[in-house]
This record gives sequence, C-alpha cells and structure tokens, in this order.
Amino acid sequence: MKTIGILGGMSAASTQIYYRELCRLTRESLGGLHSPELLIRSVDFDEIEKLQASSDWDTAAEILREKAVALERGGADLIIMATNTMHKVADKILGGVSIPFVHIADATATAILDRGFSRPGLMATAFTMEQSFYIDRLVAQGLSPMIPGAGDRAETHRIIYDELCRDVVRKESRLTYELIAERLVDRGCDCLILGCTEVGMLLNQDNVGVPVFDTTLVHCEAALQAALQ
Repeated sequence: MKTIGILGGMSAASTQIYYRELCRLTRESLGGLHSPELLIRSVDFDEIEKLQASSDWDTAAEILREKAVALERGGADLIIMATNTMHKVADKILGGVSIPFVHIADATATAILDRGFSRPGLMATAFTMEQSFYIDRLVAQGLSPMIPGAGDRAETHRIIYDELCRDVVRKESRLTYELIAERLVDRGCDCLILGCTEVGMLLNQDNVGVPVFDTTLVHCEAALQAALQ
C-alpha cells in the first residue's frame, strides 16, 4: 500500500473524518487488522481562514505548499488536500511537489458521472459556490451544477465557519441545510454535492431527497484506490 499524505486542518473537524473514513475503507477493502499508511500535516486553520477572508490566497498557498513539500519529503507517495475551498490554489500549492495529487472535484465528478447523474446541486463555502475554480472543473467533465440562491449561500457559508469548523452541530442548522437542499431539488438538481468537507456533519442520504455525494467520503475512496494500485 502506498502512503497517503493528507494536508489537513481545514478544518480539524473534517480532517478527523478523513482519518476515520480511510481507516474504515481500508479495513473493509483488505480485511483483518489492515489500516492505511498515512502522513498527516495539519495546519492552524485560524491563520488560513484569515487569509481567505482577506483574499490573500497567495500567502495561504505558500504556507500549504511548504507543508505539501514536507509530506513528500516525509515519505508520502501521493497527496490529498482535506478541504474543497483551498483547491482554489491547488496548482500553486503543488509547486515543487512531484508525487501524484488526487483532486477532490475530479473525484466527485467521476463518482457522479459513474452513477449516471448530470445536474448536481452544490452546497459549500461561498468561495467554492461563487468562484469558478470548482464549478468550472465540474463543467469541464460534462456536469451542469446548480448553486443555492444568494441568501441560502450566505447561510450555508455561515454555518460552516461559525459552527461546523468548530465541531458544533445544531439541530436548527441541520433543518436549515435540509431546507436549502430541498429548494435545490425543487429547482431540478438530480443529486447533491456536499461540497465542503464539513457539510456531511449535517446532511447525508437519510435527510436529502436525491442521491448525495459527500466529497469527504468520495475523496477518501479515491485516495485509497490510488494507494492500493
């Protein structure tokens, strides 16, 4: 098994999910006492979030680039970034990195297409929903993504940063997310992308009326597949 390098901490809440899910998937795939070979470099998200908020993406990318290089030097055979939003500057982060990178949007698009869907709703941070770096990647693979209305986008983003990234799960916020998802379904989406690695803390296949693609889980599956090749 190849060693998976995880660039995490964005947020720590979702990086914990990555570790747990990769362990589960490895055990289910290989049986016995098998567990994944992992290196995790978890950054201080407070610093990264401030750089996001001030649109200083270059500085954030340089911080993460140094961590990605360290993962390769430490023995990682491939890298994943346990966040959707920071894929905005993935190319800069990967400068000087020679090992393979498993892109979260590509893995998600492949999973959607493999199941025959084409019009996914997208719930994520405002950066991911409103900027082109993520949606364009989905469109390039033949998908027609939909995003919530402006008010729903703002509330989706607020709940991620004010609650989920802090490991706060509120019943009221779960209901809010369910209603936002329902409005996307009413507008015609045929599936739903949980496009922030924390959104799965509130939404899953049990409370959404269309097939759900949780990017955290999809990403873990793609990373493990690459590690086992």
